[in-house]
Amino acid sequence: MTKILKSTLAALLAAAATTALAQAEIKIGACQPITGRFAFAGGQLNAGLGDYIAYANEQGLVKGKKLTYIFEDTGYDTEKAVATFKKMMAQQHPVIMYGESTGQGKAIAPELNAKYKVMYGSTSFSSELADPKTHPYSFISGPTYSDQFGILLQYIAKGATKGKRPKVAFFYSDTEFGKDPIAWAKKRAGELGIDVVAEVVAKVGAVDVTTEVLNLKKAQPDFVIFQGFVMAPIPEVIRAARDHGLKTTFMSTFWSMDKGIIEKLGEDAEGYMGVNPYGYYYEDTPAMAAMRKYNERVHPAEARYRPNSYIQGWFTGMVFVEALRRTVAAGKPVNGDNLMAALSTIKDWDTGGITGKVTFVNNKAAVGRVYRANVAKGIFEPASDWIYLK
Repeated sequence: MTKILKSTLAALLAAAATTALAQAEIKIGACQPITGRFAFAGGQLNAGLGDYIAYANEQGLVKGKKLTYIFEDTGYDTEKAVATFKKMMAQQHPVIMYGESTGQGKAIAPELNAKYKVMYGSTSFSSELADPKTHPYSFISGPTYSDQFGILLQYIAKGATKGKRPKVAFFYSDTEFGKDPIAWAKKRAGELGIDVVAEVVAKVGAVDVTTEVLNLKKAQPDFVIFQGFVMAPIPEVIRAARDHGLKTTFMSTFWSMDKGIIEKLGEDAEGYMGVNPYGYYYEDTPAMAAMRKYNERVHPAEARYRPNSYIQGWFTGMVFVEALRRTVAAGKPVNGDNLMAALSTIKDWDTGGITGKVTFVNNKAAVGRVYRANVAKGIFEPASDWIYLK
């Protein structure tokens, strides 16, 4: 065999090996808000998603494939997040991407749909991003914000006020996050026989909420539902309302339901309620036990407690892996179209208690549970079973 033939054969073998390796590796990319205004959750989101992908590799959940997780910090800056997304797509060619915000999801949608065509999940529970007509490659890791309001309103309608017509106030931030579900929620409240007696708008992080609380006192709602906040001004509103003698039940959607808010409020958290699409880290379910065991082994310093943001990252990883597993098992190419098709086949999926049974319809899983604060224990406990919306 001549040197030229040997050289050619070696090159072909090397190319074949590289191709085989590439086919065996599946890249999952992420634009994570590890710094910036959302940093309190971004690091945990990143840890949860990365940990589940590592766990899936250990368990061999996608047969014959190695999952590689690649992420960059985007600082909760939409412009930077869009640029990072494009750079990762050009350099790393992931088949799945995770985004930092609703803003990023909306900004990349035209190119995601026309050019990149990869499966896309994110931190967001935006109703718009769950619309398969306009966002065919996006999905929501649970119920949308509208669905979360629907779960709370359904809970209220089923006897929470003992026979009288319930009165509800919506207290939301003047942001896209805050306003997202309000129009739908007003309509749904009317359908359920609930009176929306006030809409109060406040700035994120507001300190002086005197005017807003006086508006609530005037309306005298049975329930106040917060939307578009994580912490402030929720504690300030609740304390001021108590000082003004307002007897109402305060509720919230997912991002204000970590047990840190109980620690912040202390005794004033008694009776605070809300919806969580997932169980809590400390709950006694197979999925949470596996998560705790993984953390005890890999992250012993952080294994005592993981917040809701970590759970959201972990569950999103579960969805990514389940879609990959179904696509690979069917012998189909791993691409955005086939992954989203696989997502639509997920029905009554038992996640081991990380949430209720999961069915994806319109690129979302509309299931959640109402929880109530137990101040003595410093935790949230279930106030309902899993509630499913159609």
